[in-house]
Amino acid sequence: MSFFRSRWVQRPERVSELEPSALPRGFRAAGVAAGIKPQGLDVGVLVSDAPGTVSAARFTTSAVLGAPVVVSGEASTDRLRAVAVSSGNANVADGPRGLETARAGQAAAARVLGLAPEQVGVAATGVIGRELPRERLLAGIESACAQLGEDAETFSGAILTTDSGPKRACLDVQLEAGTVRLAGQAKGAGMMSPHFATVLCFIETDAELEGETAELLTGVCVKRSLDRMTVDGQLSTSDSLFLLASGESGVRVVPESPDELALGEALDALLRQLALDLLADGEGARRVGRVVVRGDGATVEPVARAVANSPLVKTALHGADPNFGRVLQAAGQALAGDGSAAGGSYLDLDIEGRRVVSGGTALDLDDDERRDLAQAVTGDEVEYELTIPGQGGETEVFFSDLSHGYVTLNAEYTT
Repeated sequence: MSFFRSRWVQRPERVSELEPSALPRGFRAAGVAAGIKPQGLDVGVLVSDAPGTVSAARFTTSAVLGAPVVVSGEASTDRLRAVAVSSGNANVADGPRGLETARAGQAAAARVLGLAPEQVGVAATGVIGRELPRERLLAGIESACAQLGEDAETFSGAILTTDSGPKRACLDVQLEAGTVRLAGQAKGAGMMSPHFATVLCFIETDAELEGETAELLTGVCVKRSLDRMTVDGQLSTSDSLFLLASGESGVRVVPESPDELALGEALDALLRQLALDLLADGEGARRVGRVVVRGDGATVEPVARAVANSPLVKTALHGADPNFGRVLQAAGQALAGDGSAAGGSYLDLDIEGRRVVSGGTALDLDDDERRDLAQAVTGDEVEYELTIPGQGGETEVFFSDLSHGYVTLNAEYTT
């Protein structure tokens, strides 16, 4: 099955897919079972063997931060060489003890790999408010470092929690200066409504980048992909994204060159599809929606977020119900106080390319049109296009539906 499965992601012409678990040149990774989770892989290490590696990172903007986020934020995020990650316990709300554990994990990976602690990022995901077993974490990191290999098979499994399976890809990108590899591994299924990052995501390339280029491409592409998604509107305490560039391909990407643009297009496509894979695996999810809002530049974003996070819109999406009233209600709530939208007389709405509301008035669809609309929303992806008052703005938000499965899972999952 092709990695680029969504109609909302265009595979760049000069990009081809490799084995999903493959890694770019210069990288090694491993995942092991350390006993943090009751069963399965739960500690992973990713490392670049190239001394000249450059990096970039993005973290959650929550006011309640996991200890690994704090420790990684203190590291040299522009020259990281490795990341140590654990799943099953988020190491959040454990005070000084949690920070000591995160720093101990960082130091353990650095010692075994022969790096400075500030060259190691750390991440954790799972239950909040419980002590992360330090000795198990440290033993897991040492074991993973001893098993490092040239693919991300076990690493991409070690980062999972409620995910049904790994999200990963490796791409060949043909640049004018030569061919480079670009790979990514991600996890996430719930507690997702990020700002500047999402869940846990690791990106590797063997392109030779300037530090400024790594930072620029990371920021631009995250804003167009992972920052455009929501499962439940809840901002995680632990969201982290790391990009590492080893330079081991020998292909230098010159800033502001066509190659920089081409690599950016590939990274954008990779992250957008990973984001959609995360949504499609949203806890109990059946369908993914995309809402596009056009109108006043200051208003399109809150309206799109209101629609995407509305439990009424999300349950209608889950039930394949083209209930446009849910979308209008959510938009109206976000537009409250805007006199130009009074009465909704300037709202147009299309569902799957079919106009259902014009100028705030529901169109009188005949029986055949209603049947066509009902059939159109039964697919895995459903698109909503909304026009609101004003001009100059356009945005998109991707979202998952809301199902019985989501309620059941989160009713039984401690914090």
